[in-house]
Amino acid sequence: MDIYTQSIKLHKAKGGVLEIKSKVKIRNHKDLSLAYTPGVAAVSIAIAKNKKKAKTLTFKKNSVAIISDGSAVLGLGNIGPEASLPVLEGKAILFKEYANIDAIPLAIHTNKVKEIVDIVKKLEPTFGGINLEDISAPRCFEIEQQLQHIGIPVFHDDQHATAIVVLAALLNASKVIKKPLDQCKIVINGAGAAGTAIAKILKCIGYSKKTCIPVKELIVVDRKGIIYKGRKGLNKPKQLLARITNKHHMQGDLEHALYNADIFVGVSKGNLLKKKHLQAMHDKPVILALANPTPEIDPKKAKAYGAAIIATGRSDYPNQVNNVLAFPGVFRGALDANAPRITNDMKIAAAHALAATIKKPTKNHILPNVLDKKIAKKVAKAVKNAA
Repeated sequence: MDIYTQSIKLHKAKGGVLEIKSKVKIRNHKDLSLAYTPGVAAVSIAIAKNKKKAKTLTFKKNSVAIISDGSAVLGLGNIGPEASLPVLEGKAILFKEYANIDAIPLAIHTNKVKEIVDIVKKLEPTFGGINLEDISAPRCFEIEQQLQHIGIPVFHDDQHATAIVVLAALLNASKVIKKPLDQCKIVINGAGAAGTAIAKILKCIGYSKKTCIPVKELIVVDRKGIIYKGRKGLNKPKQLLARITNKHHMQGDLEHALYNADIFVGVSKGNLLKKKHLQAMHDKPVILALANPTPEIDPKKAKAYGAAIIATGRSDYPNQVNNVLAFPGVFRGALDANAPRITNDMKIAAAHALAATIKKPTKNHILPNVLDKKIAKKVAKAVKNAA
């Protein structure tokens, strides 16, 4: 029985993987009076007089809503809100297991930016934070941007958690190859949510130069080839990428982009990289093949073609790049700091804290094990301090 069949069996047997558990026991009339009526009236009156008390007297203090319209689920595409629900449930148990955050999945039946923004704003009284999940680009950028001033953190983890973990991986990979990131040429294949966020963090767009050091050269490639200034048909996010990357105005396909590159970051599709692509790169390149479930290149082939370091999004190979290394700690730190938003400095702090968990990086160990739940505490501390 393969993992997919086993997963269906598990979800059917359990009726999903999530449940709500009470913090108090109802054993007698006093318990009922304290948790519900009449005692709860005093709590409601206290909050009515000062809304901020909701953060200390209710579920809001330690809660996150995980919201998706199902338009970009895993590598499956636009499969709808109902089909996104198993992923949201899984994300909720990761929040609980790694950071003791109570997360609620909310799959919503609209793809319209304004409607999603309005729904999230209306949910603000209930939750301490919002994790946007599996919302397709370019709408995800606009939705997140419009929600940055509602008083609680709103974070699209497909963008930023992925970018944080990639930056941490590259900080440690650069130590192994003995070449600082600000001297590296990096190629990102994929210009969706993750690729765009990775590009911004590597070029320090919107980030403080005190905490962020931009890479020497960055090129982004999409399905039509290298993104460059003046290329026809670019949407607004890709126009931004054209302005901040590819300073030599290179044109062509992925192979052209990879000429003399030190690092490849793939957030695109499986089995894309060939021998010729690695041969176009510098000797002993770093390959982050993060497409899931099938990476851009099989790690064994990448090694045979001369890669010095290989990372994937999978748990059955070394160097798993998984955003579970970031988002639980980021939200834990933000909630503990009572932060109204997650700033770029907080993201950089998270990346450096994550990288620092590996004292002596090696080619097969540039990131900690995704099952190490102590990592979230270290990330949370750094995020709280940055907040």
